[in-house]
Amino acid sequence: MKLQILGTGCPRCKQLLANVEKAAATLTTPVEIEKIDDIKEIMKFRILATPALAVDGVVKAAGRVLTPDEIRKLIAG
Repeated sequence: MKLQILGTGCPRCKQLLANVEKAAATLTTPVEIEKIDDIKEIMKFRILATPALAVDGVVKAAGRVLTPDEIRKLIAG
């Protein structure tokens, strides 16, 4: 599973990355975490606000910082 954090490096983007890392640490399945901060790459996902979280290339949330619990639920469901 690949988790992608889309953001330019603002404090909210960094917080989402930290929360993704916390959520991933509790999972039993292997997870690859990728931080995408290049604006041209972010634009390919067609999001209107950062930070955003994509799971296996599909945007699951944008414009807010998810908690570790919310991230675990997105991954599981």
